[in-house]
Amino acid sequence: MTTTTMAPIPVAPPTVRKRRSTPAETGWRTLRMVLLVTFAALILMPIYVVLVTSFKSPADFRVTEAWNIPDRLSFTGWRAAWDALAPALARSMVMATAAAVISSILGSMNGFVFAKWRFPGSSVIFTMFLFGMFIPYQAVMIPLQQIMIAMNSSALFMSGIPTLIVVHVIYGIPICTLIFRNYYATAVPTDIIEAARVDGAGMLRTYWSIVLPISAPAFVVTLIWQFTSAWNDFLFALFLTDRNTGPVTFALQELASAQNPDYSRMMAGVLVASLPTLLVYIFLGRYFVRGLMSGSVK
Repeated sequence: MTTTTMAPIPVAPPTVRKRRSTPAETGWRTLRMVLLVTFAALILMPIYVVLVTSFKSPADFRVTEAWNIPDRLSFTGWRAAWDALAPALARSMVMATAAAVISSILGSMNGFVFAKWRFPGSSVIFTMFLFGMFIPYQAVMIPLQQIMIAMNSSALFMSGIPTLIVVHVIYGIPICTLIFRNYYATAVPTDIIEAARVDGAGMLRTYWSIVLPISAPAFVVTLIWQFTSAWNDFLFALFLTDRNTGPVTFALQELASAQNPDYSRMMAGVLVASLPTLLVYIFLGRYFVRGLMSGSVK
């Protein structure tokens, strides 16, 4: 005897009616969109003027026609800006990269100690580290300049970019320590650290073998932060370097302070000097946000 099974009758999924927006909700969405477009336009207007002016020849530039698109593209300003800024760009790249890497590594070590290795007075010392974040540069610039002049007189290799590297590392340690301390306190389980202690691993071995391999999100944040801060700095460069040994911000100021300004060269120089940090945020911006959010919750 054979038995037949009936196929199940298909049941249509319940239809979900989309709720209509009320006039108030539609009005708020429209208002938000208008505000976003307005703010975007306000932000992009200076960039538009800078970009358009950089492709004009000096003879074609007029203040009254700054908004006009050039009739013909001229790369004279870009070539002149590159010739003037190329040596300073190389110095800035060395300075910003070295300062970002060194301060991130030191901040990672400090953050690991403050997060997982408690010792008497750790809270007080950590507070002193954070206090360094709130000291304005202007308040210490004169004594800092005197210290660096004395250091350069005894060690000539410290003048110029090495001096800026040391200064940016010192001022970058507090913020890097805070970022890594918060990351390790939430993202690294204490049980792993205790297990490493039971297995006989010391502080350095635990940091190198366990903590450092999972520190990439925090390193992305500190590297981008420190690179951008060091690259865009002008105050330290003004007090601690000169036109022959300074970074690109100092050279850009020299480019813009001529008696007969060449606006196309100035605007092209601004774009050239801004390009590295712009590329950093374009390609690494999403990782920067992820790094800030990682470790925020357990």
